[in-house]
Amino acid sequence: MGYMAKFKVWRGDAGAGILKDYEVEVNEGEVVLDVLHRLQATQTPDLAVRWNCKAGKCGSCSMEINGRPRLGCMTRMSTFTQDEVLTITPVRTFPVIRDLVTDVSFNYEKARQIPSFTPDPSIKPGEFRMQQEDVNRSQEFRKCIECFLCQNVCHVIRDHQENEPEFAGPRFLMRVAELEMHPADEADRRDIAQDDFGLGYCNITKCCTEVCPEHIKITDNALIPMKERVAGRKYDPLVWLGSKISRRPSAKGTPAIPAKKG
Repeated sequence: MGYMAKFKVWRGDAGAGILKDYEVEVNEGEVVLDVLHRLQATQTPDLAVRWNCKAGKCGSCSMEINGRPRLGCMTRMSTFTQDEVLTITPVRTFPVIRDLVTDVSFNYEKARQIPSFTPDPSIKPGEFRMQQEDVNRSQEFRKCIECFLCQNVCHVIRDHQENEPEFAGPRFLMRVAELEMHPADEADRRDIAQDDFGLGYCNITKCCTEVCPEHIKITDNALIPMKERVAGRKYDPLVWLGSKISRRPSAKGTPAIPAKKG
């Protein structure tokens, strides 16, 4: 049976905005995005809200519902009581374009900066073999739908926009970790994780993991292991000495062979 729900929806643009009050019908089984679509259809056709698949797989409908970052299409109205006022606002970390739509181009800029997958060119397609454990590790990270909720809650850029040039955020540090851990990838990504993408800024509060709609253990399975790899290379005296020896030129002055990953 339906009921009338009270909403406060942020309306505005990059200049300024306010929370506007609405009362809109809710039917059994609906999600927040359903109600926003009804609001568009019946009261405010100029409401801007980004969405695509309505199945929790495109990540487009990221928003903040009662202060918590969520996907509008995966947040059921039954989560809330019928007399509860729902406050719907755009994700806070990225600049507002209009209403609930934000400019997330920062994320695509960071994605382009990550060196691509680098396999051994001598291995022909179909020749490489992986252990199932390695497959499972990469598959977890590839579940990411790029809703950017993890980026939104990360306080390193949420509260300090000045960190954006040096910090890629959890989504893209996870991508660096995915490639570093891939047994077929020949590139050593430990230095760029620390120096170019700001791994050291992360203090593993796990807020990114808490909001991930795909339940990826971003902190435990990507960020912490990557920090361990960086620390092992930088501070383990045996690893440090081995890297110096393996990179030392030969007596005849031939180029040094780079140290192996690990």
